[in-house]
Amino acid sequence: MSISALSYIAWVGLAIACIGTISSTIFLMLTFAGVWRHLRDNAAANTANFPPVSVLKPVHGLEPELRENLESFFRQDYPAYEILFAAADADDPALTVIRELCAQYPEIPTQILITGQPPWPNPPAYSFHRMSEISKYDILVTSDSDVMVAPNYLREVIAPLLDRKNGMVTCVYRGKNLGGFWSALDAIGMSVEMTAGVLVANLLEGMKFGLGPTIAVRKDALAKIGGYPSVGDYFSNDFAIGNFIEKAGYRVVLSHHVIDHVVAPMTFRRMWERQVRWARGTRYSRPKGHFGSVLVFAMPYGIVGFAAGEFLGLPRLAGLLLGLALLNRLAECWVVGWKVVHDPQARSSAWIYPIRDIFGFLVWCASYLTRKAVWRDSRYELVEGGRIVLRQSGSKS
Repeated sequence: MSISALSYIAWVGLAIACIGTISSTIFLMLTFAGVWRHLRDNAAANTANFPPVSVLKPVHGLEPELRENLESFFRQDYPAYEILFAAADADDPALTVIRELCAQYPEIPTQILITGQPPWPNPPAYSFHRMSEISKYDILVTSDSDVMVAPNYLREVIAPLLDRKNGMVTCVYRGKNLGGFWSALDAIGMSVEMTAGVLVANLLEGMKFGLGPTIAVRKDALAKIGGYPSVGDYFSNDFAIGNFIEKAGYRVVLSHHVIDHVVAPMTFRRMWERQVRWARGTRYSRPKGHFGSVLVFAMPYGIVGFAAGEFLGLPRLAGLLLGLALLNRLAECWVVGWKVVHDPQARSSAWIYPIRDIFGFLVWCASYLTRKAVWRDSRYELVEGGRIVLRQSGSKS
């Protein structure tokens, strides 16, 4: 390749880097605005008239810190609530932990449901449906088994539902890394990258989706969209349920409560597959937003700008573009990761986030390479609109 051709490529790369630097800076400013609005609008709940609620918890195996995660739901400072657990198989080892906790906290009403292998493509949605059928109360709180909550969790999550115009409440979360570099990348992505996107979406258009680690919903709002069967064949059922409830005329509220999402040590391969799976889900749930998210990364543009600037003999511009990218990611990490979700990793190890930003861009690219996805032991194919088709069922859901 001739020098003139390489120069042309370098100039194109420099132009792309400048555009990306501008777009990521704009996104950073929107993130700051979203943070300000979130911290301004949310105040702690203070009411004595909390209604009773049903907490729905599907489980699958002995996940790291399972006992601690589940026990946090038994220790809620809340007047009246029940906890329902669902497992696909009667011999699921998680049930032993659950029965021990039920015996330890006999004052908390509990039920255990064995659902069998789910007939729906989305197993958690089926578990929620089955538990909702036997739940006693009009407010349902669904959450994953790998999250840990504070004692005031239910009070703060339920408070917005006292307004009948609000049909659903969801929460941001911080990644709780149990150790390892790859899990650290995964965790800080939850704390910063995910949260920043949620806050900007809430700022620009309001909440029109849910976040799986916590969704609180009233049964009347759920019934209006057809219940859990309406989201049973969606890959991102948390996104879909919030989207449908918002379209049904209810408000979806982003709580100021932050929960811990436990991230176990993992290999690169496991982390990569998990991140790409989530990205593919977003690609099909919000295709335009996902495509446009390529403009919010900073480090890839900084690196391209640095390489192009150095090749063209513009070292100051090269250094400026890379420096701006680093400053952008560090600022976002501190403001979102520490000030909003209070993740200690965002303050003590902020250097991880620029690496995560590069990784996130690679995940974005990979999300367009195939329609297939693997979750637990099953294989799926994503189709337009965010639905999934089960192609190969695992031995367990």
